[in-house]
Amino acid sequence: MNEQVLSFLPMILVLGVFYFLIMRPQQKKFKAHQQMLTELKKGDKVVTGSGMVGKITKVSDRFFTVEIAPNVNVEFERQAITARLDATGAAVEDKKD
Repeated sequence: MNEQVLSFLPMILVLGVFYFLIMRPQQKKFKAHQQMLTELKKGDKVVTGSGMVGKITKVSDRFFTVEIAPNVNVEFERQAITARLDATGAAVEDKKD
């Protein structure tokens, strides 16, 4: 019986390393992105997944309306927003560990 447990030990170690090096950081990143999306409000400057930069002009449950040029408003799904920008154009990263 002891030999059977020892034969599974490498697999258990690989799964543990996989969890701590890959799964856990991805889960933290996903939670941080979800929190950023819930905190976005009208007037925030954002970057979309396609690389467009604009200012949020309207917030709804599923979509953001983003002004990408004067008088040019485009609706984006919430998940399409990848980052919030500060006044200088740098991405705002919330450090909440």
